[in-house]
Amino acid sequence: SFSGEQMALTESRALFWPRMEALLVADLHLEKGSAFAARGQLLPPFDSRATLDRLEAEVAELEPRMVVLLGDSFHDARSIGRMAADDLQRLHRLAAGREWLWLEGNHDREALNAADDATSLLPGSVVPALSLGALRLTHEPEPGDQPGEVAGHLHPAAKVVAYSRGVRRP
Repeated sequence: SFSGEQMALTESRALFWPRMEALLVADLHLEKGSAFAARGQLLPPFDSRATLDRLEAEVAELEPRMVVLLGDSFHDARSIGRMAADDLQRLHRLAAGREWLWLEGNHDREALNAADDATSLLPGSVVPALSLGALRLTHEPEPGDQPGEVAGHLHPAAKVVAYSRGVRRP
């Protein structure tokens, strides 16, 4: 329960809000591998496809009416242009018949507001933040205590320290 709303965490670390039939997902970082490759660090180019596999599985299982991407959906300003055509088509298939909202994150703000209108390639709408029910959905948290705020930028984790060494994990 969060701010009076019943929520469910999924195995892939998404948040499902049954009352709103909404799937909330943050930090997809699509095209992160191609961003690193463009800078000379060669990584296998399968990260976007693997991320879309997980997203597609969640959508198939939960059948949300709405999908809200809480920011950092893309790794950098050129990510949308680097996406494979079949990955873009896959996003359109996933969004078909449901409300699809992209919130602006610190990594993808430029990509989602590109002067060349790269967002015309994407399904859905781009919004800076969203108030829905008792919750305020955003990427970066507002200063101070904001009741009902869900911020995609935060990465909940636990840190365990023993023998002067620590490990931090989701």
